[in-house]
Amino acid sequence: MNRRRTLRATATAALVAVLLAACGSALPTPKPDAAPAVPPAATSVTQSGAILTDLGSVLDKADAALDAKLLPPRVAGPALTLRTSEYVRAKATKNAKKPTALPTSSQALVVPQTDGWPRTQLVVTEQPADLQAPRILALEQASPRDPYRLWGWGRMLPGVKMPATAAPDIGSPVLAPDATGLVVTPQQALQQYADVLAKGNASAYADNFEPDEFRAAVEQARAQTAAAVKSAGSAHEAYTVPGGPLVTLGTADGGAIVVGGLTTVSTETLSGKGGTIPITDPYYVALTGKKSASKSFVRTFTGVLVMFVPSAASGDKIQVLAAEDEVTAATAH
Repeated sequence: MNRRRTLRATATAALVAVLLAACGSALPTPKPDAAPAVPPAATSVTQSGAILTDLGSVLDKADAALDAKLLPPRVAGPALTLRTSEYVRAKATKNAKKPTALPTSSQALVVPQTDGWPRTQLVVTEQPADLQAPRILALEQASPRDPYRLWGWGRMLPGVKMPATAAPDIGSPVLAPDATGLVVTPQQALQQYADVLAKGNASAYADNFEPDEFRAAVEQARAQTAAAVKSAGSAHEAYTVPGGPLVTLGTADGGAIVVGGLTTVSTETLSGKGGTIPITDPYYVALTGKKSASKSFVRTFTGVLVMFVPSAASGDKIQVLAAEDEVTAATAH
């Protein structure tokens, strides 16, 4: 009996010792995969194609009905403002001025390297059926649960070539609005261009930019407006960049593609009594509800700019790649 108790006590002590030893040992912990040194491309080429297909479907339905209420599932930001106004214009002109052709088939993709949100990719479209210039579309996904939406578009300017960027399956680096290493920061590029639009060659920043057709068209239209009211009043235009760049994506040569908005307010003011500013364009009549103004006529343009900012080492000038600028509001007093 005593021997049996001794054996049981010895076995029990050994078991306790094993359990205590097990409790004292460190438990194995899972080892997560190391984070990649460079974030992955935000979307694959196949995913980008599906995004464009969805966008095209929404645009086709909304354009056919000229119904802006159908746009929000795939259109936002300046693009929503622009497209909504184009529907008003189309109706006012009895479809003589149709909405801007926006192909959703791509000839080039600029996809960001990112694992965060919001994320924005650029699409250089195929040439529209009416043989106008290709568009550069900016598509933004605000959060993981949101679809990509068309934020804005610009018409590629004559003679422009897109700078080389990384293959879409690798992705292009996303740069901050105050990124250094460029001739100017992305934020400064947009602000300086707005100053050049306002002041022309008198701007302190005029030499920072290559001549471009968009600026030439803006200056020509402004001169015509000023000439029309010269004897009876004055004309003034103000150019501002709302917010900062939507996105800045690095190029293969160390430069950057910068996308941002542009707001222009054009004001015609009569200096004396008795005169009027005739409003004959059906679109402007629809926006203002009037056919003349006795004091002032104000138009607000919504715009999108896409520009190339070279690296500081290159010494090159900033080039506007694409732009869009349309009247989206007007008032008459």
